[in-house]
Amino acid sequence: MSNPIRVVIADDHPLFREGVAHSLASEPDMNVVGQAATGEEALRLMRDLLPDVLLLDIAMPGQGGIAAAGEIAVACPATHIVMLTVSEHEDDLMSAFKAGVRGYVLKGISAGELAAVVRTISAGEVFVSPALAAEMFRELSRPKQSDPLSDLTERESQVLQLVAEGLTNREIGKRLFLAEKTVKHYMTKVLQKLQVRSRVGAGLLAQRRGLDEASDRDKY
Repeated sequence: MSNPIRVVIADDHPLFREGVAHSLASEPDMNVVGQAATGEEALRLMRDLLPDVLLLDIAMPGQGGIAAAGEIAVACPATHIVMLTVSEHEDDLMSAFKAGVRGYVLKGISAGELAAVVRTISAGEVFVSPALAAEMFRELSRPKQSDPLSDLTERESQVLQLVAEGLTNREIGKRLFLAEKTVKHYMTKVLQKLQVRSRVGAGLLAQRRGLDEASDRDKY
């Protein structure tokens, strides 16, 4: 008989954590070797125990699960990390996998399903809760917008238009009755959404949009 899968559970809710520990400990091929309430505590346990699988929550006191996962993945590369969380946010999912996790599981999972996931991850596979996997597929299959300017909010579009007209942040603030710091915040958002490095590049995109729209109007 092969050695049991050694599991550590990190979650700041004792009742939930102990319930998971009890359900996994009842599996003949699993051994819960430790529990942690914070990411920092989980890292210390990983270094001491070197388990096969770590079940890790995202929202915990201190540095949080995703940051802890990144450190644990580097310090204990042989341990397979599984996020066990209520978060269905795509950003959390992507950040977790970038940090080095091997699985992402929602807390509504049954005890039997969780045990099956632990076995899957321990065997070197990757797992994502089916509902999230389906949503990711739909998102990836969705046609990309050809016009990045369509992602801007109304206020961001107003700020960009004034940038294209050559106004400074201070002048834009006066025109729109905004603090200069607020204008800078909007410009940061604009640059991120348009994926350009400078206000000059953003202004050129806006000018090009204006020329294209004028050209379309001339056709009719």
